Amino acid sequence: MKPKLISLFAGAGGLDLGFKQAGFEIAIANEYDKNIWATYEKNHENPLVKGKTFFKSKHLKTCLIFLDHYRGC
Repeated sequence: MKPKLISLFAGAGGLDLGFKQAGFEIAIANEYDKNIWATYEKNHENPLVKGKTFFKSKHLKTCLIFLDHYRGC
């Protein structure tokens, strides 16, 4: 099983690409800048939560559960 991570402030996803090449799975990514969304989505298949909605959505609860599960690993 690949280790998973959450990408906040993902930008175009360069760091995410490095993590993928190192064997990680990007569970979810978030980016506020709408000018970058199309580039990220073109280069990555994982879900991209756009804008501030991440912090007001079900995704935050999912990620908090995820982080709690992997705490101490």
